[in-house]
Amino acid sequence: MCTNHVALTRRNWHALCPPASIQGRTLSTENNLRRLGLLFTTVVVSLACGVGFWRILSAIPAAAQAQNPQLVRTSNPRVPASPKAPDASALTLTLPPGSILYTAKRGDSIPLVAHRYVPQTKYLTSSELAEAIRAANGDLHSNILKAGQPLVIPGILDAPIAEKSMPVARDFEVRAVYLTGVMAGSDHGLRIIRRWRELGGNSVVFDIKDSDGIVNIAFNHPLAGGHTYIRDLPKLTHFLHSQGMHAIARIAIFRDERLVIAHPELAVKSHRTGEAWRENGKLVWTDPSQPKVQEYDIALARKAAESGVDEIQFDYVRFPAEGDQKDASFVYQKDHPDWHRSDVIADFLKHAYAELHPTGVLLSLDVFGVMAWQRPVDLNHTGQDIVKMAKYCDVLSPMIYPSHFFGMDGIARPGDAPEHFIGESMDRFQLITKGSGVVIRPWLQAFHWRTKTYSPEYIKVQVLTAKNKGGIGFLFWNANNDYSKPYAAMPEMRAAKGQYFRGDELQQTAQATLTVPTK
Repeated sequence: MCTNHVALTRRNWHALCPPASIQGRTLSTENNLRRLGLLFTTVVVSLACGVGFWRILSAIPAAAQAQNPQLVRTSNPRVPASPKAPDASALTLTLPPGSILYTAKRGDSIPLVAHRYVPQTKYLTSSELAEAIRAANGDLHSNILKAGQPLVIPGILDAPIAEKSMPVARDFEVRAVYLTGVMAGSDHGLRIIRRWRELGGNSVVFDIKDSDGIVNIAFNHPLAGGHTYIRDLPKLTHFLHSQGMHAIARIAIFRDERLVIAHPELAVKSHRTGEAWRENGKLVWTDPSQPKVQEYDIALARKAAESGVDEIQFDYVRFPAEGDQKDASFVYQKDHPDWHRSDVIADFLKHAYAELHPTGVLLSLDVFGVMAWQRPVDLNHTGQDIVKMAKYCDVLSPMIYPSHFFGMDGIARPGDAPEHFIGESMDRFQLITKGSGVVIRPWLQAFHWRTKTYSPEYIKVQVLTAKNKGGIGFLFWNANNDYSKPYAAMPEMRAAKGQYFRGDELQQTAQATLTVPTK
């Protein structure tokens, strides 16, 4: 800068200070000082902000400490260490024999788990298993399970049950009720079985295949179809044996609605159209002389025998009896033009008996009660020649329901004349089968259709009449499986030892045990 001690004015500034070099250096110095000042100011402000922010943060815990005073420890006492949770991998749970431990997943419930595991257990239904699961886990009351909740599942089998038949003599006195396939595989069905056993029954007839054609058991066959209401037949037969019950598997043979709908080529044919023949508008009948149909039914019967049933019962082992008979065409009319319908039925039974008899099971046949009258029209339509059929079975079971004899013997209300129609039917069947060795074990009426006198007394009259006329044992039929009247009648019949029935029981009940298949 100029150091002259004179007052500097804009006019004399250029005179005292050289205008070029001196001025340039002065401007450069001034710019540097401005930059340094700006930088210094920035640093100072940043430091000030940082110090202020630090003081604010420091004040927060101090304030919190002032509001929450802490105890000051003046000594160091020995405090026991908190117990550590045991290592899950080191835990061992002792399960009852035949049980497994299941860990519940999200959305699980006891019924759902039971449904999933029942095939692996000794239990017949998922409801039975659900109750057992509750009992095995401290009587659980709720169905809902939490994810991760341990659950003991009891009754686990080491291997599937392989039950064997329990052979009996053909004159074993059967005292049975009938169950549909749906009922036999249900909790209600099991209650019926137990109740019937308590009252003195010793047998159960249950459907393997009814006339709707639905196969109720697992059966691997190209023609099979249906729903496995009886999920495990060997398990069911084992249960029946454990209860001292004779197991009878009923199979509706040639009336098979599902089969003819799925395979119309196996149906009875119409002469007029060449299409499947209908009985009064209904497509329900397979051709009894069709070899594929016969082989299918025999294979199903053999499957049941291998699953531990003690008796195979054929129903609808006949030709259709209604509809336009002249329009019905059958395979045998071309293959065996000299045969009659009764020859077809007898030939089928001959083959079936040859297949089943070596297995140790009995073969019984359901026949129309009216066949005892041997009317030509009935024989020509049904093909049920009792004399021929008796050669290829162990038991004949005529369906002698009094209410079904309408228009016969001049009795207006046959349903209210059980003694007459059962007595007359049994006399006729005994005469027809004399010398054949076949046992007559009738189906009796356990329903109120076309009768005003259906009661426990009605049941007793039927049983007593059948026995007095040479019948050995009896079968009660109710399509709805309602056996309230037989239940009421059984205690009195049982108490009158020998009057209504002998009281035969299985001799091998104690030997009915689980059998694991051998490889």
